[in-house]
Amino acid sequence: MTATIDSEPRASVNLAVLKRAGMVGVLVAAAVVFALLKSGSGIVVWQSVVTGLLTGGLYGLIAMGLTLIFGVLDIVNFAHGAMLAVAMFISFGVVQATGLHPYLTMLVTVPALFLVGAAVHRGLLSGSGGATLENQLLITLGLSLLLENGLLMFFGAEPKNVTLPGETQFGVFGAVVSGSRLYAFLGAIALGLLLYWMLQHTRLGTAVRAVASNGPGAELVGINVRRIHTLTFAIGAACAGAAAALAVPLLSVTPTLGEQFNITAFVVVVLGGMGNVVGALVGGLLIGLVEQLTTIYLDGQGSLLGVFVVFVLVLFLRPQGLFGRRT
Repeated sequence: MTATIDSEPRASVNLAVLKRAGMVGVLVAAAVVFALLKSGSGIVVWQSVVTGLLTGGLYGLIAMGLTLIFGVLDIVNFAHGAMLAVAMFISFGVVQATGLHPYLTMLVTVPALFLVGAAVHRGLLSGSGGATLENQLLITLGLSLLLENGLLMFFGAEPKNVTLPGETQFGVFGAVVSGSRLYAFLGAIALGLLLYWMLQHTRLGTAVRAVASNGPGAELVGINVRRIHTLTFAIGAACAGAAAALAVPLLSVTPTLGEQFNITAFVVVVLGGMGNVVGALVGGLLIGLVEQLTTIYLDGQGSLLGVFVVFVLVLFLRPQGLFGRRT
């Protein structure tokens, strides 16, 4: 299993992690210097850096759910982006029906996506039909198409927008960021740290890490592996629900919105290391930064091109990701 869920011995990996972090820092610094030479404007580059990091925090939260599911269940969930879109439409619907603050809709989207995730795993993936890797991929891909087309049927293709009450602008050492982007970043970091704390310091987290490391062994000591699998899939889906409530004021909500986030989340997961929750957060920050700096290199176009270049380089040079282990 390539998944770790942060279960590897810290003493044996700290030095290697520090070396990789130093290398990544040098590469990021070089990319920023190159962007500065290309644009000739320090404020433009700084604005891109700040915007990229703030966006990357949200990417990290979305990818955490995806990598958690893979780390424990070895399932690549192609429906993750579609679940995010479902949660965003739930958030939009709650705001329209009740006038609730967009961020408070998290009280609805997180439990709703938790239940959806539990139902999908227990009903579609845990039985004999989802026993093989090929079936899991086909089921999650089919579920993604079903959810997207269902949203298109019920809500139409017209983009929906949610306005954050009292939207303000903040200055960050010369860069200007919207309140909605800053709040989404802070919320994503806080929720990511909460998820990490849960995995490291609770009985449920210990059980999840045990199942990720050795499923048969965990079952021998009395852990209900099937229950942990269902809970893990549900928690991963709930991460998408939380990210949706944070992101809904930033984006126009459409049925196919999840596709772009799906692609970005997979790149983040591969960059950070499949199954590594901390790696997903760090990878999200890096991908957000790459996305914004690419717009400088290409004069405002093709932001995803840099993301795909990083993706291909990681697959060739370090396929296990920055924080993954060779198997």
